[in-house]
Amino acid sequence: MRAAFQNELQVLREGLMEMNSLVATALEDASKALLTGDLALAEQVIVRDQEIDDLQAELDEKSVDILATQSPVATDLRTVVATLRMSASLERMGDLAAHIALVLRRRHPNEVIPADLKSAIETLADLSLNAVKDAGKVLDTYDVALAAVVEERDNNLDRAMDEVYAALSADDAPYSVKESVDLALLARFYERLGDHAVSVARRVVFLVTGDALDSHTPHTDVTEF
Repeated sequence: MRAAFQNELQVLREGLMEMNSLVATALEDASKALLTGDLALAEQVIVRDQEIDDLQAELDEKSVDILATQSPVATDLRTVVATLRMSASLERMGDLAAHIALVLRRRHPNEVIPADLKSAIETLADLSLNAVKDAGKVLDTYDVALAAVVEERDNNLDRAMDEVYAALSADDAPYSVKESVDLALLARFYERLGDHAVSVARRVVFLVTGDALDSHTPHTDVTEF
């Protein structure tokens, strides 16, 4: 009976890692589509977001079933509760990747990224993808030290977003209202992806150590946007 229960918990962990892998692929493809104008690739990202949604629903159903039938305690209980929260973060990360692809679809065939901001958007894309991949490694290894690195590196994403905002708000900014809105949204989407990756990493720390999440950094423990 105990072995079967542990197998169920392992299924939850594997499901989270699969969700993370799907998110990483979605984000990488969405960024590539955005920067190259590949509408077909953007459409694939939008359609495949349903796979992430479906997997979240499966994990949540499994988690609730475990809570109802197994009455887990201590580390096992933390595993189930953390799974519910992490699956929500990963599902939102998939949505944000789809939102990036939707910006391209809405503006196509017009270019979304002005030449002078392409490097800044590429930086945001790279930083957020690295955060997602590192969060996946934390899920796989339960590496608390790496989780701390994910959180520390999130400051780089914040700064990169602020650089885009500064360019958009400059007195001599050459961008139209539509361009400014889209670019501001894209910067925000990438920054929020990083925040959700941090949230996933921090919940693994909670799972491993049992320590409460740091109340002094609530902005990285996200459930919205």
